[in-house]
Amino acid sequence: MRKDLVIAMFLVISSVLYSQNPVLIGYWHNWNDSSAPYIPLSQIDSRYSVVCVSFAVPTSPSDMNMNFTPDGVSPSTFISQIQTLQSQGRKVLLSIGGANTSISLNNTVNRDLFVNSMSTLLSTYGFDGIDIDIEHGNSILASGTIANPTSNDVINLIAAINQIKTNYNSTFNRNMMLTFAPETAYVHGGMSAFGGIWGGYLPLINAFRNDLSYVHVQLYNSGSMYGIDGNIYNQGTSDFIVAMTEALIQGFTTAGGFFQALPANKVVIGLPACPSAAGGGFVNTAAVENAIKYLRGLGPQPGTYTLTNTAGYPNLGGMMTWSINWDKVSTCNSSAYEYAQNFVEIFGGLLSSNSNNSIQNKLVLTPNPAKEIIALNTKEIEKYSILNYLGQEIEKGTVIPNTPIAIEQLKSGIYFFKINQQTLKFMKL
Repeated sequence: MRKDLVIAMFLVISSVLYSQNPVLIGYWHNWNDSSAPYIPLSQIDSRYSVVCVSFAVPTSPSDMNMNFTPDGVSPSTFISQIQTLQSQGRKVLLSIGGANTSISLNNTVNRDLFVNSMSTLLSTYGFDGIDIDIEHGNSILASGTIANPTSNDVINLIAAINQIKTNYNSTFNRNMMLTFAPETAYVHGGMSAFGGIWGGYLPLINAFRNDLSYVHVQLYNSGSMYGIDGNIYNQGTSDFIVAMTEALIQGFTTAGGFFQALPANKVVIGLPACPSAAGGGFVNTAAVENAIKYLRGLGPQPGTYTLTNTAGYPNLGGMMTWSINWDKVSTCNSSAYEYAQNFVEIFGGLLSSNSNNSIQNKLVLTPNPAKEIIALNTKEIEKYSILNYLGQEIEKGTVIPNTPIAIEQLKSGIYFFKINQQTLKFMKL
């Protein structure tokens, strides 16, 4: 096979890999807060497979030169901490914006400043990509239609993200991971109106629907929102989780055109880690579990909202929280890392390799990616099965210590290796 085709195949597969469910995404504070104290990046709980470092911010509202400096440690130490997480199979993203930042790329000068500074930050620290958590500014205000926005700010932001992607690919020879974390008004608000903040993220998500890894709408600090059934739902309930999540997976009509559905494995449920983490929208663990089990077709209807797809969405993308720091606080919930533990209890044996192999120093498949064979670092004779990305068993056999397992018969793609109640993810080239 030609080298260029091999590289192209790897980039396509790596993009798919970023979107394999389920994941636990958490925001990490690059500052100390007495209520939610600073955690060294390298000490983040192992259940978090994607870490969004908060935040890259502009120099000023009129100067889009983006800045990020690690708090509490030197840049070299921070780079080493990122590499530690990456060596465990986790992804570390640089999140842009936050609640106190405005992004407006109203001219080519600011667009180019944004591109160049973000590209420099990504290459300097070795981040796996970017998270778009812009909550203020003209670049996230709806105009024109979903397919054809007319605002220069929006057009420039789309162009900027594309150029950052291109620069990243050139620097690292791999695809950049891209996630979006809009507030509900900027997504579901498009059902009631389209313009300004209402539906403001829809053109952005639409522009990158083939490139994005996950969309995790903030289902908190939100007013009431319409579901695709035409009824209104309030934050802080199982119904709100189910209705807002299915809207993304089914698509919906707006005055700016129809928002096309997203694959379920790219949709992640975003909630506060504990009551103090947000101004509103906290949902207790039982209600979260009931909502997600219903969404995945594994449990009864928890409220009044009825799924359009009665079979549910077994490959739902996972969960996100603001924030890892809040989740660690034992005084905010009944115990530390209650949100992370609830994720484990909800998704169980489907956990990605990020939560089951090298992070816990347990079983590891090598090489990964692999072409013809894989090997497992086990000292026991064990039965195993190989599942495809839909969770269907396609191979089974017995692992013998120090003996490789042939996988040349498998097609290129993502697979799950299940053994002794552990599930390890690997990629076949």
